[in-house]
Amino acid sequence: APFAYLDNQTGRLTGEAPEIARHILNEMGIPRIEGVLTEFSSLIPGLKAGRFDLIAAGMYITPDRCREVAFSNPTYKIREAFIVPKGNPKDLHGYKQVAQNSQAKLGVVGGTIELRYAHQLGIPDDRIVVFPDPPSALAGVKAGRVDAYAATSLTVQDLLSKSVGEPLERAQPFNDPIINGRLAVGFGAFAFREQDEKFLEEFNWHLGNFIGSETHLERVRPFGFTEQELPGAVTSEHLCESETPPIPGSPANP
Repeated sequence: APFAYLDNQTGRLTGEAPEIARHILNEMGIPRIEGVLTEFSSLIPGLKAGRFDLIAAGMYITPDRCREVAFSNPTYKIREAFIVPKGNPKDLHGYKQVAQNSQAKLGVVGGTIELRYAHQLGIPDDRIVVFPDPPSALAGVKAGRVDAYAATSLTVQDLLSKSVGEPLERAQPFNDPIINGRLAVGFGAFAFREQDEKFLEEFNWHLGNFIGSETHLERVRPFGFTEQELPGAVTSEHLCESETPPIPGSPANP
């Protein structure tokens, strides 16, 4: 959540990505989709093995992933955040501060971009704790297994909204990671098998007419997405070459 999750009350797979997928696939003449719940780190292997036909989980487009799967154009862009214990006792406001504090441990979800950011910014493996999913990582912060949990800002916002009264908070202010001299902003999309070119091409065509429309925004607002998260003109082709394109406000493009 909020990208893709099972609503325990309705039994429905929902979130930003499944709701967009339902709309686009319906326009393509596919009125019904069947969700397959999978740990994030198993999504690409599962897709390649044929367990499902596309990944609808808000997965970031990165050059490494582009070597394994084919991505649609992005549906959103987003920045990072930390969940920390109340009062932020180790004063952690970004990846670099975790790297510089030999007593600090960072929690991440397996297979996510946050694990790569942690490595790129100098956090050693013995101070990174990998969890299977966001609720487990949140529980890790509460139990003191980690001093911060790194995730997208919307994931952090969503988890904290469901944890009112818990001794947790969002690290404020937060120092966005700088990767290769550029502000790290994630762009999420759908992933397809490389051989499914026609499927992806048609999906992308419908997606281009949908993203940014009022219908699109109505579908994703319940999950915390607004006009601010619209991806703009960035394409998957561009992101497969460089996951950190120039973003207004970044050191490379002030």
